[in-house]
Amino acid sequence: MPRIATPLLTRPLGETLLAARAAGQAMWQGSLDLGRHQDTVMLADDHWTWRGARYPYPGKLKDRTLYWWDGDAFAPVSRYAGKLIKLVPTEWDVPTFEIDGIKMLPTAKESPLMDARRKVALVQPAGKSVLDTCGGLGYFAACCLDAGVAAIQSFEKNEDVLWLRALNPWSPDPDESSGRLRLAHADVTQAIAGLPDAAFDAALHDPPRFGIAGELYSLAFYQQLARVLRRGGRLFHYTGSPNKLTSGRDVPREVARRLETAGFRAELALDGVLAIKR
Repeated sequence: MPRIATPLLTRPLGETLLAARAAGQAMWQGSLDLGRHQDTVMLADDHWTWRGARYPYPGKLKDRTLYWWDGDAFAPVSRYAGKLIKLVPTEWDVPTFEIDGIKMLPTAKESPLMDARRKVALVQPAGKSVLDTCGGLGYFAACCLDAGVAAIQSFEKNEDVLWLRALNPWSPDPDESSGRLRLAHADVTQAIAGLPDAAFDAALHDPPRFGIAGELYSLAFYQQLARVLRRGGRLFHYTGSPNKLTSGRDVPREVARRLETAGFRAELALDGVLAIKR
């Protein structure tokens, strides 16, 4: 999906534009793309101009919501197709996203991009060919590109997540990656069967929680991961610790044992499992 060019507003940002107009300012300087760039916005009584395009001043905006210009009005960056999926601002500019109110990326202590960078470092992507199984907003891919990956093949099953990526300035654009990032709209549990043996040097696996996508934690899928990785290939598998206190389950250790059965050496690392293909 091609990148969608639009200013992105939050409630505080909308209020800042209105306050600048009320103060009689002719221009305002700041970021309307979540901190990626600083721009000069020209202010008039009934509109404002950003990057050569005119926009009306926004009405009432909600907290914890990003808004984009849909051609008629500023609308929330969210969709509903059985589940509500929403791009959510953070204090670090880099957004996270939610599905039915469940936050899909950790943001309690640091930017989701910084969190991704620490995890990506475990697979040492520089100069390698990397499989990114569940692309999400693309932060794993962005960190791999920054680290000098040779090639990264990313899969994302959810069309609405791809739409969020097209609106998110922090999501990497395959068209601007010099061919290093390939992004496929596909279910990796099916697509992986068509990938060649030993095609990748490393893999990043960031699936939804077990209760939502148990197939991505199955021995059969782990065996496929082992098949497409070269010997010595590194895999980071995000698990978190879902329901540990309420159910007593230790999902990271369960995953590590299953990866060992599939042909990896596995150990707990960060909030997941680091495994090496035997």
